[in-house]
Parts: sequence; C-alpha cells; structure tokens
Amino acid sequence: MAPLLPPPTSLLDKYHGEDAQALYTGRVRVTGGEAQHGRASGMAKSDDGTLDVHLRLPVELGGPGGGTNPEQLLAASYAACFHGALTLLAARSNIALVDNVVDATVTFARDPVDGRFLLRAEIRVSLPGIDRRIAAELVRNTERICPYAKMFRQGIEHVVALAPDETSPDPLRNP
Repeated sequence: MAPLLPPPTSLLDKYHGEDAQALYTGRVRVTGGEAQHGRASGMAKSDDGTLDVHLRLPVELGGPGGGTNPEQLLAASYAACFHGALTLLAARSNIALVDNVVDATVTFARDPVDGRFLLRAEIRVSLPGIDRRIAAELVRNTERICPYAKMFRQGIEHVVALAPDETSPDPLRNP
C-alpha cells in the first residue's frame, strides 16, 4: 500500500469560472434503526461503505449515548477540513508545522429568536513552536480558504427535496 500523503499545494490555486467546479461529492444515507429515528437510533453509511456508524442520542439530550451524533460528525468534518487547509497553507509558506492540533466543537442549542434550534461552532488551533504573530496570520488565512469556515460564516447553498418514489434508482448512487 502506498504511503498516505497530503494533497498537493496546487489545490490552493484559485479557480476562475462561472459555475462551481465539483471536485468530490460525499454521499451518506441515514436510516432510522430500532426507534425509527435517525438521530436516536439510526445508522449512517456512505455509498462506498467506508463510513458506517451508529447514531445515538447523547445522554445530555435524554438518550442512551453509545454512538456518535450529528454534532460530533460535523465537528470532526470541520476540524479535519480546517487542519488540512492549515497544513497546505503552511507548506506553501514554507512554515514547518509539528504536532499542530485543531479542536472543534459544535453545540446544539435552543434558538432565542424562534424558540427552535441552532448550531454554534468553534475552532481552536494549537501551533506549538510557531511565533504567535505568524500563527495568528496562518489561522486567519486558513479561515478565509477553509470551505467549512466559509459555510459557517456565509451559509451554504443547499437543496431540500422529496426523493423520487421507491421504483426510482438509489439517489445516493451516480446515474
């Protein structure tokens, strides 16, 4: 097996076009499980099978725990993306990072505006051995290019639609 390597820094090169240029699409299906409730007892599985996790309502929300939940999955995604972008920017700037850590929290909360729910996210970056001024600039620049940070800052284009009926092909698969 080939060694795992980071992506090339050319990924940071700017794209110029009229429409978004898709580079990769992740596909995940959630089913309801025992309680027929995706958040409380569901299963999340990617179309390629590499993600296959039990979803459980955390104890703090009255559930049994014992599985992951949407907030943990989103925090993991945000931290991984931010870490990757940070590493690429550092490499392009010839800054050697050693033992850098990105911690993310995603909080599920009550929304005081509409009485429903909201999410709040926070990223904390540790860059041991890097001058604070350089580290702060690197973190600021990473926030500008990380698509998860951009999503939290500006929102995200999204579509919510009813899937085709059961006789139609699996919508998670490519046509």
